[in-house]
Amino acid sequence: MSLKAVLFDFGGTLEADGVNWGPRFHAAYVEGGGALDYATFEPIYKESDRALGRLSGIERLGFRATVEAQAALLRDLLPAAERFDARRVAARFHADAVAVVNRNRPMLQRLARRYRLGVVSNFTGNLRPCLEELELLALFAVTSDSAVLGSAKPDERIFRDTLAALGAAPEGAWMVGDNFEADIRPAQGLGLRTCWLAPPQRAAPVGCVPSARIGRLPELERILG
Repeated sequence: MSLKAVLFDFGGTLEADGVNWGPRFHAAYVEGGGALDYATFEPIYKESDRALGRLSGIERLGFRATVEAQAALLRDLLPAAERFDARRVAARFHADAVAVVNRNRPMLQRLARRYRLGVVSNFTGNLRPCLEELELLALFAVTSDSAVLGSAKPDERIFRDTLAALGAAPEGAWMVGDNFEADIRPAQGLGLRTCWLAPPQRAAPVGCVPSARIGRLPELERILG
């Protein structure tokens, strides 16, 4: 079946080279002198992620405001001795993400002229404002935000609903993402072709081989042909 649609994850895929928000916040925290290793930092980050989803008015926040809100929540959850300058950490995170988006946008614009594009993201209800601020929203025919839809990856419903909205069958679509268990394994199980975006040193889980693997999103154009 000919290719009709390409689905993308958001965080770690459209605005980073296969690294999700937790490790990136940790890198900014360490750069500022933080001493906690990632194993200790990660559960605190995840609690900040849950708190972000409960934040009043989250559905209206754009990308910069979302990053700033999460940085502030994370700072307040850390032990007092480990609290950082939230504005500095948010600024570093935001600048890095915008640089990657600016690099990726021309390729996405070319793909949008050839295929119907969609975003499938476990997000906090404000995916569309974030994409709009990053000047990406117009490129995507469908945006599926788990907080809006009520289903989250790896639940197959969010993939099926997105494909239905795009008018595409699984066999005529690709899924591109950085999270193997949330993006690649469930999409492949539904019959989509899959492209795993991951740093070269990251080992692939066993039991599932993606259709392709890339280290930077612009490499996708070569894969799709």
